[in-house]
Amino acid sequence: MKIKTILSFFISTLLFAGCQSDNEIIFEAQVTEAYRPVYHFTPESGWMNDPNGLVYLDGEYHLFYQYYPDSTVWGPMHWGHAVSKDMVDWEPLPIALYPDSLGYIFSGSAVVDTENSSGLGTTDNPPLVAIFTYHDAELANTDSETFQSQAIAFSLDKGRTWEKYAENPVLANPGIRDFRDPKVSQLTNPDGSKSWIMTLAVLDHINFYSSPDLKNWSLLSEFGQTIGAHGGVWECPDLLPFKTPSGEEKWVLLVSINPGGPQNGSATQYFIGDFENGQFMPDDNMIRWIDYGPDNYAGVTWSNLPNEQNRTLFIGWMSNWLYANEVPTKAWRSAMTVPRELSLFDVDGTLLLKSSPAQELEQLRSAEFGIKGESSSLPSEAVEITAAIESDTFLMTFSNENGESLIISKENGLVSIDRRDAGNSDFNNDFSAMHSAPMSWEAKDIRIFMDASSIELFVNDGELVMTSILFPSSPWNKLEISDNLNALKIYNLKN
Repeated sequence: MKIKTILSFFISTLLFAGCQSDNEIIFEAQVTEAYRPVYHFTPESGWMNDPNGLVYLDGEYHLFYQYYPDSTVWGPMHWGHAVSKDMVDWEPLPIALYPDSLGYIFSGSAVVDTENSSGLGTTDNPPLVAIFTYHDAELANTDSETFQSQAIAFSLDKGRTWEKYAENPVLANPGIRDFRDPKVSQLTNPDGSKSWIMTLAVLDHINFYSSPDLKNWSLLSEFGQTIGAHGGVWECPDLLPFKTPSGEEKWVLLVSINPGGPQNGSATQYFIGDFENGQFMPDDNMIRWIDYGPDNYAGVTWSNLPNEQNRTLFIGWMSNWLYANEVPTKAWRSAMTVPRELSLFDVDGTLLLKSSPAQELEQLRSAEFGIKGESSSLPSEAVEITAAIESDTFLMTFSNENGESLIISKENGLVSIDRRDAGNSDFNNDFSAMHSAPMSWEAKDIRIFMDASSIELFVNDGELVMTSILFPSSPWNKLEISDNLNALKIYNLKN
């Protein structure tokens, strides 16, 4: 593919929001701490991994997450907490749940118990209920298999303070070493009654449970021991209803796995099928991945979204257990992906899951540059880039003043992100790599979200997605593209 060189463009200010195509772009740094993202959520300090307890209530998106405030490596898990009105500007809140005598606070979910079925609130003030896994670290170091159990906590002040249920655990371990990460939702039964459904990761498969009150749980069915990817432990499931493009109802079951992903290490697979009478029945034996990059793991969706939104919103942990404890950040470790909207689409009769950037992300745009040539400067570390693809193949090369490069391409039916020469990688032997994903159908457009230490690539508005973290020694400040990428725009994204 041919790379052309053109004159660069200048702007007098990055705050001007109009499209500019005939001025030089002047790079202006927004990052003051090495690798700290400009617009992705990170903890101010300490360790972070899985998002959990995602719930919407009274105009706020709640993001809880696995958190260890006393170190930048994994340790005794808490639930960190932040809220946002738009999933763009996040307000950190005090830690929601602390470890106690029953164990660390592992991943889980949160629901609004609107009808107060749990009896933990009132009709006038129904509770917000968190369902989580207790992990007894001392018991885990013995021969016991029962060191994980499911428990609940509740809040009557919109998640600002929490009280653990006095009779925890609500679901004891039957003797399975990995028994965790409950994702709970409420379903309406054929007779009009409602039940809470728990989707639980159980070593190498999923268990489904039912409860009338979030306290008493009965096993409904099991799924997955003979289907899907099994290179590692199953974790962080999520069961979701969707409409197909033709209007048929289908269910999607998300299951994270570590290791065993398509790029080694961590990844999230999904199954499409039907959920009836407490059983999940897949349509086929196909292994599907929600993101083909190495760095999107343990993602789950928000509960209690208003009906008028008519969408399913997802966010993931932007790292990989292969190297998460070793990445070269100092005061903090790990970021979340951008929020994404999930939907089903069809490729030659095969249903797949689409993962599109949430529309709220457009609020980040502070300046737009319409680029007509094939080489350009970048305005900052934080940019969004869009382009149309003329002939199904493309090539993009990001570079910096230290001679490092990041290459994104599609060729011979493979979409690739090559970070082998993209900066610091000596902290782990698995980090430096070229990652590729199969895409047999036509690529028509691309959308890229780049931040100080990450890139998220969306092809055809999320029909294929690849997420990758990276650690350049200086910011990317130049972009070169192949001549079959047209209508390219660069948006500077604000802090």
